[in-house]
Amino acid sequence: MTNMKKILGAGTALALLLGVAACGSGSGSGTASTTTKKTNVTLTVWGPQEDQTDSNSWLPKMEAAFAKAHPEYTLTWKNSVVAEGDAATTVKQDPTAAADVYMFANDQLGTLIDAKAIGQLSTDAVKQVKKQNDKSMVTSVTGTDGNLYGVPYTGNTWFMYYNKSKFSSKDIKSLNTMLTKGKVSFNVSNSWYLPAFYVGAGATIFGKNGTDDSAGIKLGDNATEVTKFLVSMVNNSNFVADDDNGAGLAALQNGTADVLFSGTWNAADVKKALGDNYGAAQLPEFTTEDGNSYQMKAFSGSKAAAYNPNAKSPKAAAQFAAFLGSTEAQKAHFEMRSIVPTDKSLASSVTDDPAAVAQMDTIANTSTLQSTVADMANFWDPCATFGKAIANKQVTAENAAAKTAAWQSSYNK
Repeated sequence: MTNMKKILGAGTALALLLGVAACGSGSGSGTASTTTKKTNVTLTVWGPQEDQTDSNSWLPKMEAAFAKAHPEYTLTWKNSVVAEGDAATTVKQDPTAAADVYMFANDQLGTLIDAKAIGQLSTDAVKQVKKQNDKSMVTSVTGTDGNLYGVPYTGNTWFMYYNKSKFSSKDIKSLNTMLTKGKVSFNVSNSWYLPAFYVGAGATIFGKNGTDDSAGIKLGDNATEVTKFLVSMVNNSNFVADDDNGAGLAALQNGTADVLFSGTWNAADVKKALGDNYGAAQLPEFTTEDGNSYQMKAFSGSKAAAYNPNAKSPKAAAQFAAFLGSTEAQKAHFEMRSIVPTDKSLASSVTDDPAAVAQMDTIANTSTLQSTVADMANFWDPCATFGKAIANKQVTAENAAAKTAAWQSSYNK
């Protein structure tokens, strides 16, 4: 569905009718007049459905605000629904016909750069991004060439929701302890969640910073012990299997689970389910059978606004992408949809939101930057296959070493 709207900045209609005149006196009695010429600009914008359900939604509101801030343009907007996670797949089909401005999850950056479908930020936009964000968020939109290509507006990671009546503030620091005191759900089969254990124990995915394609995927010397821990966890009577269909959330809602590992998108449902016992925190540590403790580390990144260098009006497109990540736009996004800002100046405005604080703490303390290299696409399926084998109890303590080695081998080819 395409929603077309023509939005004129405040006072523009009057300016078009009367023109903008400048009068002065010279040595004679004549006058001079100058008319400011407005530029007609059409911008096609792609974003998630939730941001454009009606004219009062975030995206239309930001378009109206941008138009007001840029009276030099007469703007026509063409909005379509393309979620951040689907941006690269859709854009690369034909970059010349894709949106002028779109929102994307930063792990797609390498693919978008390779497709020549994402524009390098201007000097002013780079200054904006570096002023607003901490190092991890800046790195999340930095290409392997060192240039910035997106304007972050929210972090993208997951953390831990828990029932405060079952766990103390000390308990939630150890996953092992939590497994003795309550029902813990986790999506072992999902390749976005499972790596938190291996990365925490030393695995590297395309180098320490996730930007070295030649470094490949290394599960590390402790991988077998991590696998054994996961086998033990899955066999624990207090473990509840989560899945991509929301089994963990359902278990939390019906009281058969006390812990859910997820993100801000489930905050409202979790809060409703737990009521006064609603808690959220960064990820805990876990201890393997050989006595070593490791910090779980979730993949983290950003969701960001970008412009298409193939746009017919690239300057306006670049300006609007930067506007969508501005302090004002991030503030409105949080107020309208609880989208947690990356802007450091807004941190104090979300301190009353447990999920927002948990997300920020996780990004700062218990996460690793999700790789943006194009070859990251080859990581997911083998990881999911291995996770499903653990969930289905095909991996055991006895065959953990061989199964883990086979998983590593799938990345060596």
